[in-house]
Amino acid sequence: MSKIVCFYVLCLFSLLHNVAVTAEKSKLKSSNPDSADSWKKKDIRDYSEADLERLYEQWEEGDEELEPDELPEWKREAPAVDFSKYDSGNPEELLMMSKKGKTLMMFVSVSGDPPRHETEEITSLWQSSLYNANIDITRYLISDNRAIFMLKDGSKAWEIKNFLVQQERCLSVTIENQDFPGKGSPKKTEL
Repeated sequence: MSKIVCFYVLCLFSLLHNVAVTAEKSKLKSSNPDSADSWKKKDIRDYSEADLERLYEQWEEGDEELEPDELPEWKREAPAVDFSKYDSGNPEELLMMSKKGKTLMMFVSVSGDPPRHETEEITSLWQSSLYNANIDITRYLISDNRAIFMLKDGSKAWEIKNFLVQQERCLSVTIENQDFPGKGSPKKTEL
């Protein structure tokens, strides 16, 4: 009988302790102006970055996960590179495989020191030729004779490079800090 009484007394003390702790926590929460829920009562113009982030997390809480192709590029899983298909004699092939599905920028220089409008025309012609070959690029002029071609799929960069270096007005193409001279580059003479 005494064991049962001890058990009930122990349960009673445990229950009272839990009630006291819960009451103390709620009392601290209501008296603390910086509590976790105080941001809900703020004017939206007074929200801090942390408040906005908390609101965004609540907004996204019930949403379904995005499909892998809908994720931003930096959140996507990199495609696995199959080294069994790699030809050890061709290092460009390894670079192509590693850039598959990633955004890549390549620099293109036009020969003959052209004015900006001429560079615009020439690079626009190259862009439309590539578009006709089902290669979509975005072109940005950065100087009078230089442009950036941005690709969504970096593995196509070497195919584009092969096209560009065959163009009469292409001075050079730069991919991953490697320069490739074009048809328009001056011929080097050996001494």
